[in-house]
Amino acid sequence: MQELIKLTALVITMVLFTSYTNKEETFSLTIEVTELRNSKGVVQFALYNKDGTIPDEKYLKTYKLLKMDIEDGRSKVTFLNLPEGKYAVNILHDENNDGKIMKGLIFPKEGIGFSNFTDIGLSNKPSFKKASFCLQNDSTIKIKMIYM
Repeated sequence: MQELIKLTALVITMVLFTSYTNKEETFSLTIEVTELRNSKGVVQFALYNKDGTIPDEKYLKTYKLLKMDIEDGRSKVTFLNLPEGKYAVNILHDENNDGKIMKGLIFPKEGIGFSNFTDIGLSNKPSFKKASFCLQNDSTIKIKMIYM
């Protein structure tokens, strides 16, 4: 009987140890945007974690997507429980709150922004490779809103 108790205790200890050591460490990513041209609509924060997902005009390839209100020309969001890895961020000042980029002839009419970008043009197009960064701890990044 004592052998059974010892064996049971050993199995429980191994299960608990395995559960504890297999837990993947996760991090938070806070994204801040300032200098929004007005307080209309929301800011849509799209997070990507795979090569080839940007550009994504219809937001079909996102890893996570959150929308936040605008206060005093600013907006901020925090993505929680992200595993270590490569990520890229695309933001949209969705002034008409339809979840889509309102476009002119070539460029968006609403503000957009990407991690690692301060301007966008025909010779400086966003891609996952250019916009990506490594997340290895809790981080905060600021993204510049670009209006065309």
